[in-house]
Amino acid sequence: MKKPLYQLKQRHDVIRQFTPNWFTVTMGTGVVALILAEFSVFAQSINMFATLLWQMNIVLFSLFSVLYILRWLIYPHEARQIFTHSSMALFLGTIPMGLATIINGFLKFGVVLYGDIAIQIAQMLWYVDVFLAVLIGVFVPFLMFSRQKHELKTMTAMWLLPIVACEVTAASGGLLLQHLAVGQTTLGILFGSYILWGMSVLPAFAILTILLLRLALHQLPSKELAISSWLALGPIGTGALALLVLGAQAPHILQAYHLNGLADFLHYAGIASSLILIGFGVWWFAIAVLTTLSHVKTGLPFNLGWWGLTFPLGVFTLAILNLGHQLQVNFIVNCGLALSVLLIALWGMVMLKTLRGMYQGYLFHSPCLQNLLQREQV
Repeated sequence: MKKPLYQLKQRHDVIRQFTPNWFTVTMGTGVVALILAEFSVFAQSINMFATLLWQMNIVLFSLFSVLYILRWLIYPHEARQIFTHSSMALFLGTIPMGLATIINGFLKFGVVLYGDIAIQIAQMLWYVDVFLAVLIGVFVPFLMFSRQKHELKTMTAMWLLPIVACEVTAASGGLLLQHLAVGQTTLGILFGSYILWGMSVLPAFAILTILLLRLALHQLPSKELAISSWLALGPIGTGALALLVLGAQAPHILQAYHLNGLADFLHYAGIASSLILIGFGVWWFAIAVLTTLSHVKTGLPFNLGWWGLTFPLGVFTLAILNLGHQLQVNFIVNCGLALSVLLIALWGMVMLKTLRGMYQGYLFHSPCLQNLLQREQV
């Protein structure tokens, strides 16, 4: 049994040890709230719980944001160590992805609760999300190239985290377009979202190609990083979802500008491309399951990386559900609902383990400060 507040000498060390990988909690919780809304047709109480979960997610994101800002204000030298850390820097990408789930929630739940002001808030936050996603999507890879040390044998799917943020924002842009009047703003958001998609999906697939080579040459990741295999579903699922929601909005926006041919192409290309991407996702899903099962017999130590079970599977599930609704094929929708049940169960398990780890304190640990803390103890 771990001692309470392990690694925390004092309560305020929570701020000193706070790292951006905590935002994976908001990513997973946010996507579960959005998926629960898909079950609202069966019971209104489910929609009420989904709304409550989204509101709780706003509180979590706000709390984590305050803690991380305080860390930069109180311990700026220590906070800067993240830029040279080969794995922790990657989690900066979880900040805009966590924010995207809140934006999508304003469009899904906020409009009913607060009216049109929710759309205005979502639009404002989307611009912030674009800035963060682009900044992190360019800056963190450059740090990987210039300041950090990486090797093929130690590579994991976590390399995807700073890259995927742009396509998550692109998918949110497609959802936002459903609530805006056609005009230059919507045209800009549409084209901008496709550019964000290109900035993310293409580099992500390059990383997946390298990851396949790494797995073939150096075998499966260690049991501590086994859950990272699920992260590959993120760019695949979000890439398909973004194409679907943007393709659905393209016709009525582009036709207003007499771009009918382009409108039809984007609509049908989105459906066809998402089918192919979902097929690729099914293959990665099987690999992720087998990778996890191969380590179960030796025990999988819990860490915040377990939240990789939630958001990637969540966006993949949302893509399947959206495709099924657009094609009006019940079999595809039912497959999405089955994955939703699995996702909700996984979220519940990971959340319980996270709450216990928060109470015991061992989850508050900044790996990039390990050398500094060792020198302090001497």
